[in-house]
Amino acid sequence: MSAHVASPAVGGCSPSDTVRALQHALYRSAKADPGRRFHALGDKIHRRDVLRRAWAMVRANNGAPGIDRTTLAGIEEYGIDRLLGELADELRRGQYRPSPARRVFIPKPGVKDERRPLSIPTVRDRTCRPR
Repeated sequence: MSAHVASPAVGGCSPSDTVRALQHALYRSAKADPGRRFHALGDKIHRRDVLRRAWAMVRANNGAPGIDRTTLAGIEEYGIDRLLGELADELRRGQYRPSPARRVFIPKPGVKDERRPLSIPTVRDRTCRPR
């Protein structure tokens, strides 16, 4: 079943929202057969529309740079289409490997003088991390 046929408009989304249609088709398949396991979703992750949506979510979050110190502005200067193309190629070939995360310590809420660890992945890794 095609994602376009499964959900022409879900939750007020336009029929051209292919990522939302894909999500809904997967949701419907999972609900129809609760025991079903999805073993081959890798081909969905490297789709250009999925990566573009992931970039929009990363950009909207406005997070800190990872261990490589590459900022969102740096990625935009490098070229979003260029980055997404490189990520799609690496994912398609099975050569994508995430970078180590940057580790920082932030204050614990409500506790004086105590800190908890927080790992910050690179912008590149946040973009292709499945959600």
